[in-house]
Amino acid sequence: MKWTDINDIAVALINSYPDINPQYIRFTDLYQWVIKLDGFDDKPKFSGEKILEAIQLAWIRDAD
Repeated sequence: MKWTDINDIAVALINSYPDINPQYIRFTDLYQWVIKLDGFDDKPKFSGEKILEAIQLAWIRDAD
């Protein structure tokens, strides 16, 4: 997965952190969780606030 694979990352986060409410996460935590996901293979420095926000929104949407 790359940073641009927003939906795939959201699904992986749902499966990896089922007890986390994505509405109340910090981007610093989200960043760490994403780079630790199995199958994530992108440079951490390519992340940014807009990407993390998109991941969070997809996680919120898909968690419902």
